[in-house]
Amino acid sequence: MSARNSHANKAAARERMRAERERQAKKDKARRQVIVGVSAVAVLAIAGGIGYAVVQANKPTQWEAAKDAKNVTAPANTEGENGTTVVIGKPAAKKTLELYEDSRCPVCATFEQAVGETVKKDVDAGKYKIKYVGATFIDNATRGEGSKNALSALGAALNVSPEAFMQYKAALYSAKFHPEENDDKFAKDSYLLEVADSVSALKGNEAFKKNVESGTYDAWAMKMSASFDESGVKGTPTLKMDGKKVTAAGSENAPMTAAEFTAAIGKALKG
Repeated sequence: MSARNSHANKAAARERMRAERERQAKKDKARRQVIVGVSAVAVLAIAGGIGYAVVQANKPTQWEAAKDAKNVTAPANTEGENGTTVVIGKPAAKKTLELYEDSRCPVCATFEQAVGETVKKDVDAGKYKIKYVGATFIDNATRGEGSKNALSALGAALNVSPEAFMQYKAALYSAKFHPEENDDKFAKDSYLLEVADSVSALKGNEAFKKNVESGTYDAWAMKMSASFDESGVKGTPTLKMDGKKVTAAGSENAPMTAAEFTAAIGKALKG
C-alpha cells in the first residue's frame, strides 16, 4: 500500500470517529434533556399534587359548608328565621310541648317507642301542640353524620306534610329501623329512603327522594341544630311546657312510659 493511500485511510477513519463522537454527543444531550424534562414534570406533578391535597384538606366539608350557608332553603310548614320553628298541632291548642331530640339518640328512641303514640293522640285531640327542636350533638361525639343527615331528611318529610314528618320521625325511632348509637346508618341516604318506604306519604315520592339525595335541607338542618345548641338544653329527650321541664314524678328525667308521661303532662297542663 502506498503512503498516500495509508494516509487517506487514516484520515477517513478519523472522520468516521469524529462523526460518531458527534452523533453520540447529540444522543447523550437529547437523553439528558428528556431526563431533565421528565424530572421537571415529575416535580411539578408532585408539587401540584401536594397543592391539590392542601386545597382539598382545607376545603370545608359538606356539613361545614351547610353550617355557614347564607341562603337557607326551609321546608314548608315552618316558621321563623331560617324556618327553624316547627310547630305541629291544632292552632286552637293553647299549650305547646317543646320536644328536644337527636335522631341517633337511643333514649329518644326508647321514649318514642313507649310514648310516641300517646303524644300523637294528645296532639290530634288538641290538648297541646308540639314544637320540635332537632339536635345533632351525637355526630360530634362519634365523628359521624347520621344525626345531621336524618334531620335534613326530616326536613324533606316536613316539606311533604306535618303528618308525614311525625310518621317519619316515629319510623326513624322505631325498633325496626333505629340503629345502635355508634352505628352511623342514618348517614346513608339509601337507608333513610328505606325507612321512608314505611310511610305511605313518602313511599315512591320522587320530590322527597330528590330532596334527601341532593341535601336540599342540609343548611336548614344545621340552623335547626344551632337553635338546639342555643336553647341551653344539654341532653335528649328533653320536654318543656311553658318553659318548665316536664319530667317523671320524683325525677329530673323525661317520662319514659305512657303512664309517667300522661301524669307529667296532666300536671304541666294545669300549671
